[in-house]
Order: sequence, then structure tokens, then C-alpha cells
Amino acid sequence: MVVENPALIADIPQFVVPPENRVPVNHYPATMMDIPPSRMFLIRDALKAYRATHGDDAVTYDASQGDGGASLPGVPEAILRRALELQLEHGSSYDQPWGTAQFRKAAAEHYWHLDPETGWGPENIVFVQGGRDGLQKAYGAMIGTRSKEIGDALVVSRVPWISYNWGPYAVGLNVMLAPGRAEEGWRYTPEGIRACAEYAAKEGRGIAGMVLTSPDNPTGRTLPLDEQITLAKTALDAGFGYVLFDWMYHWVTDGGPSDINVVLKAFTPEERERLIFLDGLTKSLGASNIRSAHLLAGKAVVKYITSQASHGVIPAYYSQAVAIAAYEMGYENACASIVEPTRESRRVLRSALESFGIPHIMGDGYYAFIDCTRYIQSGGLKDSEELLMHLGEKFGVAVVPGVYFSDAGANWIRFSYAQTPEVTQGAVDRLFEGLKALEG
Repeated sequence: MVVENPALIADIPQFVVPPENRVPVNHYPATMMDIPPSRMFLIRDALKAYRATHGDDAVTYDASQGDGGASLPGVPEAILRRALELQLEHGSSYDQPWGTAQFRKAAAEHYWHLDPETGWGPENIVFVQGGRDGLQKAYGAMIGTRSKEIGDALVVSRVPWISYNWGPYAVGLNVMLAPGRAEEGWRYTPEGIRACAEYAAKEGRGIAGMVLTSPDNPTGRTLPLDEQITLAKTALDAGFGYVLFDWMYHWVTDGGPSDINVVLKAFTPEERERLIFLDGLTKSLGASNIRSAHLLAGKAVVKYITSQASHGVIPAYYSQAVAIAAYEMGYENACASIVEPTRESRRVLRSALESFGIPHIMGDGYYAFIDCTRYIQSGGLKDSEELLMHLGEKFGVAVVPGVYFSDAGANWIRFSYAQTPEVTQGAVDRLFEGLKALEG
């Protein structure tokens, strides 16, 4: 007697994958914290209150934002027009999940100048729709290619960018703040990295990866390449699955961009497979709403991300075209309208902070991180969020409270100098006026 295969009977439900490959039932989403929305609206409310008191035309200073396309000229028109020409030539059909060969070639040859000796080339590049998309895809690859477990840790600095706290958590990673001291700019140390590995092991967790950002957001702290290499090697030796270098600000520096070939050559071919690099146009070209970024990674990560993206986000061509146009004209020229005024503003702010005698962290990028403990205590304020309201409502200058990043930054503020030098000077004057007022 012939027994029919139940899978072939049309009226019986059927799973796509066999039993041994099905996702096990797990209730962990029910125990997760709600991911909090951004509190950046308080910044707008504070400036709105200032204008309500001083008039709609009152001059205000927004030293909170990190969008060079809003506070500086943004992407030059010539690049946008060239990108449109490329789009018209290219057409509007789907591209590959990793982008286009045209973008990969431009990034590898004109932007990174990848050395063949590294073994990395265009096939190690994946285009993504902005930095957050790249980060989420990288986190997924950390789990999918090495960790294989929900609930492992992702290590970040003691005072991390807000989205480092919640982006990894959304995909099932527990974010761990590394040890760090304010007087050292909360920088990673080899000892702190090894302590993270030991702490995770005690909880029965692995560490999927570590995010290493330079220049840093929010602190502006900049690490020399040799220090980044030492930290990354320490992390890999300690059993971290990956090290992700977030270099979104590395062109906006006094010393120039980071040389990826130096980093790659410092690692063995096997170790390179555990390195991921994120870069894009958001900061250095002021291209926030262009959503143009990319990852460089080993073959396993590229394969994983490409497979996942084929069922998710297929990158838009125009975003790639803007990058191609910028890379082919010479990126130093392309980003000058952002880098040069920011560099001038950095000098203005650094000089002012040193003259005022206030403790601060200031490397490169867009930001300075300023210790306002003295003024918060003098004014009887709770933390830097209340300081934001004081500065915004009474003095018309907006900053980002350090408490938004972590408790370690509760008495600090992030001050953005991605402005013209004249605007930065005006914002600094208002900041100091507001701080002095708290001392009576």
C-alpha cells in the first residue's frame, strides 16, 4: 500500500524548513525593556520657549545636532547633479543586495585604495542605506556567522552614542558598557576589554563583538591607529567574535582620514575575517538624507549580509551614485565644504574652552564633551537634561545632555561645532553666559 507524503497534501499546513532548522519557541521578547524613543524633542522645545520669550526672530544656536547638511552647505550641487546623470544612465531596475559593481570598484580603488596585499578588494564591500542600516546588518552578521546565540553581549564604550545602546538590543544582543574613566575620556583599555570577557563568561554569555568608534560620538575622542589596532587585537584574543570600526567621522579630523590598509596589514588573514568597517557620506559630506554608507568585511560577513538583504533592504542606486561621484572627483575635494569650516570651528571652540578653564574632552569629528558638574551643582540642577532646559529656554543655545548617552555622562553635555566658525563662536558665548548665570 502506498502512503501519501503529508507534505504533499494541499489542505495540511506545512513549515518552510524541516524540524531541525526551525526557530525554537523562546519568550525573550516578552521580557525585554521597551526601547525608549529619542528625547531630542526636548531640545526643540527649549529653543521654542526661548523664542516665545524673546520673539520669533530671536537668534538661537543649535549646538546639539550632528547634521552637516543642516548646519553647513551639505553635498555640493555638482555632486548631486553628477549623481543624477549616473542615475539616468543606470536606469531604475533592481540592483544586487550588496549594491553595484560600479560602487564597489569606486569605493575600493578611488576611496580606500585597497592594497592587494591585504587580500581585500571590491568583493569585501557591501553598500547599505545609511549608518544605522549598516550597523543593524553588522549586528545580525555577528550573531548569524559566529555567535549563533541570542543574548550574547556587544561591548561599547562607557558613554556610547545613543543608538549603540538600542540598535543591538533590538536584534537580541545585550549591550555591555566597558570600563572607562572620565579623566581618560572613557577610552577602552586592554584591561577593560579583558574584564568584559570575564564578566560575560560569568553570566554564561559570549561576546559577539565590540564597537570601536574614532572620532567618537558623543565625546569627540580620537584614537591613533596603533591604539585602535592594539584594542582590536586584545578583543579578538579575548574571544570577542568581531571588532566593528565605526569610522563615520574619520575624514572630519585635523590629521586626515584613517588608512584601512595599515589596520588590515596588522592582522593575519584569519583575523581580518573578524574585522568590520563602517563608513559613509553622512558626516564628512553632510549627506544625512542621502542614506549612503557601506561596510567592509570578510567573506562570511559579506555573504551573510547579502543573503539577508536579498529578502530585506535592496540598496537604492542614487545613494550609491552620490558616493561614486564624490569618490571619482577625489574625496578630499568633495568633502572640503564640510571638513574645512568644521576644522576652523574646532580651533575656535578648543581655544574658548581652554580659556574658560572648563574640563572637556575634544579630539576631532563634530563634538566636544564638556564637564558641567560645577555648574549643575551650583544651580541645584538634577543633571545635564535640566541644564539643557536652562540653556535653551533662557539663553537660546541647545546642547545634548550627556545623561542621554549613559549615567556616566550625567553631568556632561555634547556640544556640536559642525558649524561655521562665526556660529560656533556665538554658541560658545551663549553657553558660557548660561553657565556663569548658574553661579549667581
